Amino acid sequence: MNTVTNFLKNGTFKTTLTAAAVATICSSALANDMPGEGVEVTPIFPSIAEERFRGEIAMAGLEALGYEVEEPKESEYATMLLALSYGDADFTVHLWDKLHDTFYEKAGGDDTMLKVGSIMPGVLQGYQIDKKTADQYGITSLEDLKKPEIAKLFDSNDDGKADLTGCNPGWGCELVIDHHIEAYGLGDWVTHNRGSYFALMADTIARYQDGKPVLYFTWVPQWIAGVLKVNEDVVWLEVPYTDLPGGDNDVITTYKNKNLGFAVDEVMSVVNRDFGLENPSAMALLSQVQISSDDESAQNLKMRNGENSQKDIKRHAQEWISEHQAEFNGWLDIARQASN
Repeated sequence: MNTVTNFLKNGTFKTTLTAAAVATICSSALANDMPGEGVEVTPIFPSIAEERFRGEIAMAGLEALGYEVEEPKESEYATMLLALSYGDADFTVHLWDKLHDTFYEKAGGDDTMLKVGSIMPGVLQGYQIDKKTADQYGITSLEDLKKPEIAKLFDSNDDGKADLTGCNPGWGCELVIDHHIEAYGLGDWVTHNRGSYFALMADTIARYQDGKPVLYFTWVPQWIAGVLKVNEDVVWLEVPYTDLPGGDNDVITTYKNKNLGFAVDEVMSVVNRDFGLENPSAMALLSQVQISSDDESAQNLKMRNGENSQKDIKRHAQEWISEHQAEFNGWLDIARQASN
């Protein structure tokens, strides 16, 4: 069939094809436009509304290929990967390749799942403080928090220790923060405050707006980068040297000449291995989907400003697709070819 189609494209044998042959070719071509027809797909995403946007774009692509996409399941990252491994879900677009590597391997790794594409390269994590305090006291590193007079600047409960707005349990970043506090000898000087991250950050932003020093963990992309802007409102803190849980320190943790202490990472699309091998078009699509961290941060800021319903997020995804229609159509073309 591919040979005949190629001949058709080149103009060869056009006059010798019968009406029946043309009908057969056209029928097959139409069928290939919807290679996922009749196949149900179950996504699984983390229970973070701010990360739903990229999932909506991926789901729209699968639906354009004819797949019946179910309402996504939601879970924490470790459980998400277990569900993919066991076949309780078919794909996600939310694996931080290095941050979640332990979760991935413990869930079965490449034996049960396939990493099929980098949906978002160059994502960052690290620690930030307000620029005013950094400039006034010459604070550039986490190690500066070992000075009692510096730690006290960020002390919100008068216990003499700096209060660090940290990471939700189950996200993976909380493990790195805890490791850093121990590895850099900060236990006597820093308290890692865990809980609902965005609720804690609302308090942190309010503190900043009141003119008080702030110290917090963050990542990019997300809306906070649009509210507390790097080098205008806040600055990244360096770590003295790279030290990550498990001792795998042979990774890039430096961004713009600052060692942020976390691997410069990428967000991957991942599929259940059996699902991926049985559905090459879905796998080909998910290998192509890519959005920029700036685009997701901008969308997250819309959510922060009130456009935060599921309907709003779906509309944001459709608007993004319209603005990138040629690119989106190219993903679909490649996915359709994979079914031939």
